[in-house]
Amino acid sequence: MIMVTGANGQLASLTLQELAERDIPAVGGSRSPAEGQRGLDFDEPASLDLTQVSTLVLVSAGYAEDDQVIARHRAVLDAAVRDRVTHVVYTSLTGDGDHLGFALAHRATERLVKASGLDWTILRNGLYAELFGALLTWTPEGLESAFGDGVLSAVARADLAAAAAVVAGDPAAHAGKTYDLVGEPVTATGVADNLGVAHRAIGLGEYRDRLLADDTLLPFQPPMLASIASGVRHGFLGDTTPDLVRLLGRPLTDPLAVATGVAAAARPGVR
Repeated sequence: MIMVTGANGQLASLTLQELAERDIPAVGGSRSPAEGQRGLDFDEPASLDLTQVSTLVLVSAGYAEDDQVIARHRAVLDAAVRDRVTHVVYTSLTGDGDHLGFALAHRATERLVKASGLDWTILRNGLYAELFGALLTWTPEGLESAFGDGVLSAVARADLAAAAAVVAGDPAAHAGKTYDLVGEPVTATGVADNLGVAHRAIGLGEYRDRLLADDTLLPFQPPMLASIASGVRHGFLGDTTPDLVRLLGRPLTDPLAVATGVAAAARPGVR
């Protein structure tokens, strides 16, 4: 049996949907399980139950400080070894993202996965096109961001979910492999052009000040978001690879269209 963790999150739920469409039996694991899902709370290691699971799709349990994320992943991997899971598929971060503020937890988890003794596949996911669109800010004059003229090889979340389903459906064919799953280059100006508006670039200092003043963000999020902006702005996240196209066996979803759609939906006055 396949289990996908974080089942109520966007990537995991899309992965489960992909598996269902391929008639591949799978179950979701979640801290707040819906009907048909298995309870799975990484913060309570003694409660983790991975019995009868052969392939575990470990969707990164982010949204916390590095030590907490790594502890969560270590707990579920220990449970996987104990309960005789055969193969773990981990959704990590693109190799070009090593400088990003949230990379360390991913790289530490990759080490844990490889040291576990389980068969493994690492999916180094690129940054979402949806995220890129969401990080563009509307002003009366158009869009603004701290991305400057930088390029991001963004990828639609649904394409990453499809890749995870491909690997989980035939894990032996992908054992011991690391895939760098990035998309096609997009820019903030490209999104603005699609929407027929201007794009204004702001400095990283101004962007960081805005993030620090936003009381809806958790303490670790401003440096994480600032690192994304700096990485895009300075050309560290624009490389492409053929891995995702090869896994899917089809063209990628247009990331510029996805980012544009997200930005358009956030436009003031749009419901």
